[in-house]
Amino acid sequence: MSLTDLDPELDPPAEDLDPAETRRLRRWRLVLGAPAEHPDCALDAAGLALDSALDALYGEQERGAGLGGSAPRVARWLGDIREHFPVPIVRVLQRDAMERLGLKRLLLEPELMQGLEPDVHLAATLVSLAHVMPAKAKDTARIVVRRVVEDLERRLSEPMRAAVLGSLDRSVRNHRPRHSEIDWPRTIRANLRHWQPELRTVIPERLLGHGRRRSGLRDIVVAIDQSGSMAASVVYASLFAAVMASLRAVNTRLVAFDTNIVDLSDQLADPVDVLFGVQLGGGTDINRAVAYCEKLIERPEDTIFVLISDLIEGGVREQLLSRCARLHAAGVTCVALLALSDEGRPCFDAEIAAALSALGIPAFACTPELFPGLMATAIEKRDVGQWAAQQGLVTTRAAQG
Repeated sequence: MSLTDLDPELDPPAEDLDPAETRRLRRWRLVLGAPAEHPDCALDAAGLALDSALDALYGEQERGAGLGGSAPRVARWLGDIREHFPVPIVRVLQRDAMERLGLKRLLLEPELMQGLEPDVHLAATLVSLAHVMPAKAKDTARIVVRRVVEDLERRLSEPMRAAVLGSLDRSVRNHRPRHSEIDWPRTIRANLRHWQPELRTVIPERLLGHGRRRSGLRDIVVAIDQSGSMAASVVYASLFAAVMASLRAVNTRLVAFDTNIVDLSDQLADPVDVLFGVQLGGGTDINRAVAYCEKLIERPEDTIFVLISDLIEGGVREQLLSRCARLHAAGVTCVALLALSDEGRPCFDAEIAAALSALGIPAFACTPELFPGLMATAIEKRDVGQWAAQQGLVTTRAAQG
């Protein structure tokens, strides 16, 4: 079917088309879909992106009524529509998605949800739809998201706690430990030259101790990009931030951003509350987010700033790089994570990533299992870029070389 089939008046000769008529034809093309394709109303890149988002929901092809294996696609789509449409239209599309993709039926019948395996993308999808769900469905969604969070906590929280506390013990030197604070294995290794054969023992010349646990040995600021492509990263980052916030030895702040900024630090007692406080999808103003985080930093040399973003900036690039350079120069340990997820190498802005790398700020993607090791390295003030290379993570510096 073409536009001529629908209405001959919509298809005048190309040379007679004025801009207003062209816009009208393109709107019809978006309404009617690919069957209405016509040379006089061909879509540009932005139009094709709109068409793809609409076709995913209203296309004629058969689509499964469930989350299951399609959850990553659904989560990305929910983010994409916020980039292409104003808020009132987004809400209409999301409500239609609840019906047409079968999500509402799943949520209103909790027994159907029991058959779904806990999955990060499932959690991201439910969080994205939270504000258009009926109250009953939202209650079910929270239960399902909590299942996902609890599953991740069983797998990741203890390695995270052990890595952070262990690294703090190693990074804070204690040369005059009390008896209960002596690190005997390290003390013996350091004093082996003082072995006394006749006594069959080591006489330690110096004692090495565990670091005394004080509150706030390190300040950690995590800024997480809420754009659609970062859905899985948001889930993992929220969990890890909640785990770190439970440790008195570190002060943890979590900031979520798109073109707006939400400080979720006061909700870190419950990762589920954190997740339902984010708004997945939309534009991105990283510069504005970094400016906000910069104000939170009071002890630069004892602060770790983790920016989790694909670096696709909608704000002012020059200011973003200038702020990051200032933080790095002040002694802040800065890391740019292009993704915190189980997926492969993400799509990201290579130019900004390379610029950060040139400033001495490593930029790479990281899996959840490796994140505790990353934080331990940062807490001990070791070279994070070198650590990433040792783990086989592709840094922008390595990619360029």
